[in-house]
This record gives sequence, C-alpha cells and structure tokens, in this order.
Amino acid sequence: MGARSDEHTAAVAARWGRTARSALRSAHSAVRVTAGAGRRVLAGNTVRQLGWATAIIGVAVVGVIIGVLLGARSQSDIGPFSAELRITPSLVGDSEVHIPPLGALHLDTHDGPAHLNVTFQQLDKQRTERLINDPHGIARAGQSAVEDVTQGAIKLSLRTLAVAVLATLVLAALVFRDTRRVAWSGVFALAITATSLSTVVGTFRASAIEEPRYEGLLINAPAVVGDARRIADQYDEYAAQLQHLVTNVGELYSTMSSLPVYQAEPGTTRVLHVSDLHLNPTAWSMIETVVRQFKIDVVIDTGDINDWGSEPEASYVASISRLGVPYVYVQGNHDSGVTAATVTQQRNAVVLNNATATVAGLTIAGIADPRFTPDKESNPNGSGTSKAAVERVIDTGTRLATTIAESPRPVDIALVHDPASAGPLAGSCPLVLAGHTHRRAVKALPTQPGASPTRLMVSGSTGGAGLRGLEGDEPLPLSLSVLYFDADKRLQAHDDIEVGGTGQAQVTLERHVIDDPAPTTAGPD
Repeated sequence: MGARSDEHTAAVAARWGRTARSALRSAHSAVRVTAGAGRRVLAGNTVRQLGWATAIIGVAVVGVIIGVLLGARSQSDIGPFSAELRITPSLVGDSEVHIPPLGALHLDTHDGPAHLNVTFQQLDKQRTERLINDPHGIARAGQSAVEDVTQGAIKLSLRTLAVAVLATLVLAALVFRDTRRVAWSGVFALAITATSLSTVVGTFRASAIEEPRYEGLLINAPAVVGDARRIADQYDEYAAQLQHLVTNVGELYSTMSSLPVYQAEPGTTRVLHVSDLHLNPTAWSMIETVVRQFKIDVVIDTGDINDWGSEPEASYVASISRLGVPYVYVQGNHDSGVTAATVTQQRNAVVLNNATATVAGLTIAGIADPRFTPDKESNPNGSGTSKAAVERVIDTGTRLATTIAESPRPVDIALVHDPASAGPLAGSCPLVLAGHTHRRAVKALPTQPGASPTRLMVSGSTGGAGLRGLEGDEPLPLSLSVLYFDADKRLQAHDDIEVGGTGQAQVTLERHVIDDPAPTTAGPD
C-alpha cells in the first residue's frame, strides 16, 4: 500500500508539474504578445503625434507666407514723400527702393527670409510747402529720414507679425477644426515670423547704403545720365539735385497761386498744351497746378511723354488719370507702342493716330510721329534726320491733311509731334500744335492765295527735356501754354508759362491776345 501511495503521489506531482510548466509557457507567451501589442500601440501613437506636429508646422509655414504676401505692407511718410513699405518672402534678403519711373535701387542690407521693398509714390503738397518755407527744412528732412524709415520699419514689422498669425489661424481652423491644433499653429507662426524678423535685424548692414546698385533707366540710358558705375561716387550731387527738384515744386505751388488769369468771356474753352515731358516727375505737379488754377477743360500732349519707350516707363503715364480732365495725346519719336497703349488705358485719355475726335467741344485731329528714335548713341542712323526720315515726317502731315479734308466736321486743331509735319497742314485748319524742338515758337504757315490762314504753335519741353536738360550750362525751363477759344472755337489768347529749369524756381507768364484773324509770327522759328 505504501509503495502504491508513493507512486500515486509522484504521478500526481508529475501531472501538476507538467500543468504548471504549461501554464508558465502560456503566461510567458501571453506576456510576449501583450508586450508586442503595447509596443505597436506606442509606436502608432508616436507616428500619429509626429504626423500632427508636421502638419501643424506645415500649416504655420504656409499661413505665414500667405499672410506676408497679402498684408505685409504699410504706408509711411519719409520726408516730404509718401512711401509704401512691403515685405515679401525671400531666400537672400536684401532691400529694393523703387523710384518710379526712374528705376530701382538695390541694397545688400541684410540676410534672411524677408525682402524689403520701398516704393516712393508722390510728394505731399503740404509737407513740401512746409519744407520749402523752413530755411533749415532740407537739412532737417535729411536728418529725420533715418528716423522716418526706422518708424516705418517698426510699424511694418508689427503688421507683418499680426497678418502672419491671423492668416495662419484662419488656415488652421479650416484644416484641423480643432482648437488645440489651431492654437499650436498660431504659436508656431508667431515663432517663425519673429525669428525671421530677428534674423533681418541681426544681419542688418548699414554700410550697404553706401554701395547701391542701380537698375532700370539709369542703366538703360547711360548716354543721358553718364556711367552708372560713377553714380555712387557722385551721390552728393544727385542728392543736391533732388533738393533742387523739391524746392522747385514747392516754389511752384506758392507762385502759381498768384498768377493772373485771362479774363475770358462765358463759353470760353481753356486748353493746356504740353509736350516733351521726357519722364520728368516735376512736370505732373506743374500740370496739375495749372489745370486747377486755370480751370482747364482739356489737356493736349504732342508727344515724347517718355524717354526710351521702355516698359518700366509705362507707370509714369498713370498720372494722367489724376488730372480729372480729358487728355488728348499723339505719339512722339521717344514714345513706343507700349507707351501709347498705356496712355490709352487711362480713363480720361484720347489717343489720336491719323484720326479725329471731338473733345470739350473742339474737333481735334492728330497723328503719331512715324519714327522711334530714343537711342541715338547706340543707333546713329536712328536719329530721324536722314533724308528718308524727313520725307516720312512730311508725309505724316500730308496723310493727316487728307484725314482733315475728309472729316465730316471742320477741324479746329491739328496735332503733330515734329513741326516738320506741319507744312502740308497749311490751310486745312486754323491751328496746328507741335513739340519736339524743346523751344517755344509761334508762326504763320505759308498758305496758297485764298486759303484760310493757319497758325503753328510749337511748345517748349514741359519736362525741361528730362534728365538731358541738365547737360547744358543752364537747365532747360519747363514750358507749357494755356490756349483760350471762344464760343465759335476761335483762338482768342494764349498764356505762355515757363518755370526755370530744375534747380531754379522762377516762374514767368507771357500773355498774347489775338488781335487779328490771320496768324503772325510771335516767337522764334
């Protein structure tokens, strides 16, 4: 019995041992399975978290870019100028100063992901007058310019931070629809923008202002302004010239307000004749003043509004729309097709090319100059003075005379750019207006016996021939004329106005009353 009991006990123990080992193996397997599942869960959570973090950062970057492109700009006053400051994303940084229509100034001012654009827009009349009336105004304006730019930059930086964060929050709300993720996106946007602006400040190089790089018309027209490489060395001379320009504008405002105005009869039509602006920005200030002071009904421009006819110059003609009166224009030999097309786009402009139009009650015929000769230095044959070119200019007048003869209404004024085109127009209409020579002249055109008399009026340069007007010992004056037509559209009088060339402020006005119906010489040929 004892032996069997021991055997039985051993057998039971063996079974329990096998059961226990089996249970341990099962438990061990279960632990391994559980641990693997836990690791997979943890790994999955980490991937998801990294995915969401990447998405949040991506949304923040995109939001910052959108915000900067749409709203990182502000208006600031820099001296007498109104200017726009704007930040755009960039890989190289730097700054660019736009001075329409003269070109752009590039400065290697800083590194980083932000590019600063400064665009000078216009002179403020009241600030300019205060500047001129203060004997120390110019010097004080130069000293305050740095402070003005600094304040403008601070204002722009704060605006940039605000629009970047706001754009990111809006974008994140559309993408995530989760408050926490939207908030984190805003935090990242703030950090990205602040870091970028800090990089700009930390890498700012004030000495870059002393080493500018010019692009635009200053390089495209070396024959006019000299070697562009010397401009930095002659900066003081250019700065002094700018001071003269500002002085001229300020004196013009105060002087023009006291000019006598022709006491015309009721029903008089007042025409302002301008020509050869040649990109001088001062010309627009003078034209606007005369239009307002003399109550002008229509402005007539006989060409060369630009200098090189290039696309960057097109922005210059945008001032036409500010005049508030019709602007009738014919193309000069310095105006390209791009120039004429840009003038056409102005809401108050009428461009004539061998056509007629009735404007302010006057029937006006005009034709474009047949040449395009801006670059005489690089193209000696393009000066337009060859025999073939002269014949083309004369033929232009012949073509316009035919158009006038076929007009259903009598033409009151004919417009050409070069006075050489005026000869064939003798007897076709009472008055021919021209420009091109940069010298004021009034004379009678020779007509056939029995033909109606025709007067030719040639305008001086309303822009003082632009930058080339500074080449002589004395700068060319800025010249324009006010013409008075009675109710029957006959010329009764004209005021010839001259403003001393850039750097001078003297304004003169000569009034000529038409006493006889036949035109007579009233100025040099």
